[in-house]
Amino acid sequence: MLLDTASLYFRAYFGVPDTVRAPDGTPVNAVRGLLDFIDRLVQDHQPDHLVACMDADWRPHWRVELIPSYKAHRVAEEHASGPDVEEVPDTLSPQVPVIEEVLDAIGIARVGVAEYEADDVIGTYTARAKGPVDIVTGDRDLYQLVDDSRGVRVLYPVKGVGTLQITDEAALRAKYGVDGRGYADLALLRGDPSDGLPGVPGIGEKTAAKLLAEFGDLAGILAAVDDRKARLTPTQRKRLTEALPYLAVAPKVVRVADDVPLPDVDTTLPKTPRDPAAVEELAARWGLGGSLRRLLTTLAR
Repeated sequence: MLLDTASLYFRAYFGVPDTVRAPDGTPVNAVRGLLDFIDRLVQDHQPDHLVACMDADWRPHWRVELIPSYKAHRVAEEHASGPDVEEVPDTLSPQVPVIEEVLDAIGIARVGVAEYEADDVIGTYTARAKGPVDIVTGDRDLYQLVDDSRGVRVLYPVKGVGTLQITDEAALRAKYGVDGRGYADLALLRGDPSDGLPGVPGIGEKTAAKLLAEFGDLAGILAAVDDRKARLTPTQRKRLTEALPYLAVAPKVVRVADDVPLPDVDTTLPKTPRDPAAVEELAARWGLGGSLRRLLTTLAR
């Protein structure tokens, strides 16, 4: 099981009231909400291995160099020598280091790699996996990894993590008309304002799906642009031709990496805390109470 950790703690932050606070008054709603999420996921799905995948760089420069608008609207501060600072709620930022400390003390594998997003870490673990993989994310970008032949599916939280939309190839075809491999092409054609991806003007989701059904993939669509006999309307041909510079670079930006240099970590789900003393200290300091106790009980079971 691979967690898109930031996606989940953002959901926890907005789903749990900020009246949930530590003894010193600091909000810990994202921390406790994430622990409750993990507890429920482990109870319901019983994974053998679990990795909390992190954004070491939420807006990698190598993606920005290709498409400068990539996530530009979410930048709070630009840094030339390191990751840009993402605009997040004031009371969420201080909770992220607490989440990291708690996961480390419990012994849940936590992996982020410099110059890569959590999606890329997830993509690489998925590519290397020898068995089925469940990806837990509120980000549809990871639908591109769905692969029935390898048992890779996305668990998309609809309400907390108690109600999860199980996304396999049948679900993708029913909703988007493509399989996992086709989803990245659909996304880059359609664009995504939340990620600052312009897409091809005039090509929406339905048209993108029809083009992919007709020509197979992005390469097939681009070949059709050059083939006057191909069944493209004059407007579609014009729009695609004008978008060729974007389409030349978009695949590298939209497709998750599968060759990230992952650290050598033990991903086995722990039965007992790695650092019991640290767990007790963190529980007392941040008032993690029932959320942490329930997770530890579930792991022991």
